[in-house]
Amino acid sequence: MFEKLFMLVKNNAGMAVIDNPVIPVKYHEAVINEASSSIIEVLKSQMESGKLKDMIKYFQFPGIYNNPLINSAVNKFANKLNNYYSIEPVAALQIAKELIPPVMQEMIQQSKNEHDTDFGLGKLLAKLSGNNNMNTLLSQLAIA
Repeated sequence: MFEKLFMLVKNNAGMAVIDNPVIPVKYHEAVINEASSSIIEVLKSQMESGKLKDMIKYFQFPGIYNNPLINSAVNKFANKLNNYYSIEPVAALQIAKELIPPVMQEMIQQSKNEHDTDFGLGKLLAKLSGNNNMNTLLSQLAIA
């Protein structure tokens, strides 16, 4: 699942990363990896802080573009670009805003695809929680 997220980020990285003169070619793979890890860290943090129900709502209603999950991932990625790659804060935030929201929207769309279960919510939550079976918990939260 994490490899698939990396590929999803890589496929969306064109203008924001690959064609961006602010990011040296030697850092392209690393920056793509940072974007992927930022998304994973935000989702995992959401689970660990007891906001699982909010995360499930995010996956159920992907049209919410001004979502705290997206904003958190954008800010986390922008901070990494600034701190680790010395990209100015304004440019880092612009790069993050160009890359993270489309990736997260595509990830949600794929989570609803019955033929591609890599981003299925149960599987995603299981990976984030260390392979615990999350189907029972998801059923309980869906009822609540």
